[in-house]
Amino acid sequence: MRKTIIFWIFLSTSFLSFSQEVKIDTLKREAKIKFEKQGNSVLFKSDTPELYQKAGAPQAYYNYYWEFGDGSFSTKKEPKHTYKKKGDYDVRLWATNHYDNGKTPTTRPKSVSVRSTPADVEDKAFMTEDIQLRKNRDPIPDEEIVVVMSYKNPKQYVTNGKLYLFYNEKKYKADNFEIKDTRSYHGETIRDKKPFYAAQLETSSEHQWLASHKRSLQDLKITSQDTTEKRDLQLSLLEADEKYRNSQSIEFENLKPSEERNIFFTLRTKPEMLKDTSAIISVRSIYVPDANYENHKVKDLEMEIVNSHDPNKMSSNATVMNYRLVRFKTFKFKVQFQNNGDGPASTVQLKTDIPDMFDMSTIKIIDQYPECPTCPDEAEVRYSCIDTTRTEQQAIFTFKNIYLPGSQQKNVTDIDSTKGFVKYTIKLKDDFHKQKTKSKTAIIFDKNEPIITNTATTRFLPGISIGAKAGTILSPDLDNHSSYFVGATISPFKSYRGYFQAELMITAESFDEFKKYETLKPGNGAINASSLFLYEEESDIKNFGIHLVPASYRYNINNFLAVGAGLELKMNLSQKIKNKTEAEHYLIYEGEDIRIRDESKDISETSESKNQFNDFQAGAFAGFNIGGARIGPSVGARYVYYYNTPHDHIQLYAIWKF
Repeated sequence: MRKTIIFWIFLSTSFLSFSQEVKIDTLKREAKIKFEKQGNSVLFKSDTPELYQKAGAPQAYYNYYWEFGDGSFSTKKEPKHTYKKKGDYDVRLWATNHYDNGKTPTTRPKSVSVRSTPADVEDKAFMTEDIQLRKNRDPIPDEEIVVVMSYKNPKQYVTNGKLYLFYNEKKYKADNFEIKDTRSYHGETIRDKKPFYAAQLETSSEHQWLASHKRSLQDLKITSQDTTEKRDLQLSLLEADEKYRNSQSIEFENLKPSEERNIFFTLRTKPEMLKDTSAIISVRSIYVPDANYENHKVKDLEMEIVNSHDPNKMSSNATVMNYRLVRFKTFKFKVQFQNNGDGPASTVQLKTDIPDMFDMSTIKIIDQYPECPTCPDEAEVRYSCIDTTRTEQQAIFTFKNIYLPGSQQKNVTDIDSTKGFVKYTIKLKDDFHKQKTKSKTAIIFDKNEPIITNTATTRFLPGISIGAKAGTILSPDLDNHSSYFVGATISPFKSYRGYFQAELMITAESFDEFKKYETLKPGNGAINASSLFLYEEESDIKNFGIHLVPASYRYNINNFLAVGAGLELKMNLSQKIKNKTEAEHYLIYEGEDIRIRDESKDISETSESKNQFNDFQAGAFAGFNIGGARIGPSVGARYVYYYNTPHDHIQLYAIWKF
C-alpha cells in the first residue's frame, strides 16, 4: 500500500511539473499573418494575441508594420496590396503592443503565391525628399526594429549611385544595434565595410528640386536633421566614421528619374542598452545619387531607447555625458504624447521637470507637433499657438486652441494623427555639478488627470583625473627624521560628493638611531678585575621606497573642503645603513667600588650594510584637503597609523588634480 501511494505522488508531481512547463511556454506571443486574394490584389490581416491592459493606462492597442516582399510596405492594420509581377513573396509583419503588459509578439514570414497581375500597376509616389529614414517602432533592449531607407532619383537621367548607413554611436561603450538582416529588391550590392576615402570626384551644379508640400502625419516618424545638399563627400564620410562604429555601403544601378526604392534593415537592440533607457540615439545615411559626382545628402534618424512601447514618454541625448566636454554644449530633450480619449483635445499641457544643473532660461523649442506659432505675451488669442512658462523647477509647454484627435474617436483611422511632441534644447548652468539627474513630464489633456511619463535620466561618464602630489612626512618617534615624497593620484574626474582614489608615491627618507648599552666581562685568575665596556652605537639610515594607497574613499563636503580615509602600504626598495660603534673600557676590581679608566682597550668601529625590498608595513589613515577639493590645487594633512613601529606618521602635502 505504501509503495502504491508513493507511486501516485510521483506521478501527480510529474504531471504538475509538465503542466507548469506548458504554461510557461504559452507566455511566448505570436502574431500570425492571414491573407485573402481579391482579384489581382491581396488583402492582409493579422491574428494578434490578446492584450493585457496596463492598470491605469489608456486603452491598449496594436499598430502594424507590413513588408510585402517586393520592396514596398504599409503601416495600415489591414492593407490591400497589388503586386506588379507574378511569383512567390515572403510577407513580414511586426505588430507593436501599446499599454500592454505582455511581451511584444513575434511573427513568422508567410509566403504568398501570386499567379495573376493587372496589366498596368502605377507606382505610387510617397517621398517628399530624396532620402528618408523611418522606423517601425522605438527600440527596446533585446528586441528587433526595422529601419527603412527610402531613396529617390532627383536627376533627369538614369543614375548609378551609392548609399551608406552608419550605426552604433561611439559615445556609447556598448553597441546600440546589430544588423540581423538587410533586404533589397532592386539588385543593390551591400557591403559591411567602412567606406573608402579616396578619389576626388566632380561636383554637379544641377539644382535639386524637392517637393515643398507640408509634411504628412505619417512622416512624423521621419527625422530629417540635414536636408541640404553637400559637396565634400570625403568630409561627410570622415565625420560619420568619427561618430559611428559600424557601417554598411550599398551600390545601386539603373535608377530612373523620380523612381523610388526602399531598403529594409532588421536591427536587434543590444541588451546592454538597457542602462541607457530614455537615451536619444541615431543612425545616419549618406545618399550619393550619381557616383560620378560628390554631390550627396545626409540624414540622421533619431530614436529613443525605451522599456515599453508607451507613446507618452520623455527622452534626451544627455543620458551619457563627458564632464570635461559638456560645459558649452546644448542638449536636446523630447516629450511625446498621445491623446487616447474618445474625443479631440484642444489644450495639451506638458509640465516638465528641469534638473538643477540645467539653465532654464536657455530653453528653446526647436520642433513640435501640432505645428503652431508661439503664443504672444499679451492677451489671449483664438488661433492655435504654443506657450512656454517656467516655475522654479519646471518648464510648462502648453498647446492652446489645437485639434488633436483621440485614438478612440470615431472615424479616426490614422493613429499617428493622435500623437504630438515637443523637442527643445537647453544648456547647463555655469556652476553645475557632476550629478545624476532624473526628470519626468506630467501630460494633461484638457482638464483630465495628468499622465506621468517615464523617467529621463542623465549621467556623467566617470572620466579620469590624474593628480600630482608632493609633500613631507613627519614621524615623532624617530630622531633627526627627514622624509619627502612625490607621487601621483588617480580618481574619477571632478566627482560631486563621494569617490574612490588610488595613489602611488616615491619617498626618500633618512633618520638616526642611537643605542647605549654595556657589557661586563669577568676577570681571569691572574687579574682580579672585570672589564666593563660602555657602548654608544649610532646608525645613519637612508631609505628609498614606495607608498601605495590601493583604495581610499574621499568625500567632498563642498568646493573647498574634502575628507578621506583608506589603507596605505609602504616598503623600502633600497636601504643603506651606516653604523658607528664606540665603547669606553673600564676595569672594576672585586670588592672595591672603583672604576679605573683603561683607554688602551677602547673600541671604535664603523660598518655599512645595504638591503633591498624590506620593511613592509601596512597602516590606516584619515585626512583632509583644503583648496580645490574637486579640481585644481589644494593642501592637505593626513594621519597614518602603521601596525608596526614606529606607529605614528603625519603627511603634509600639496596636490594638483587635473
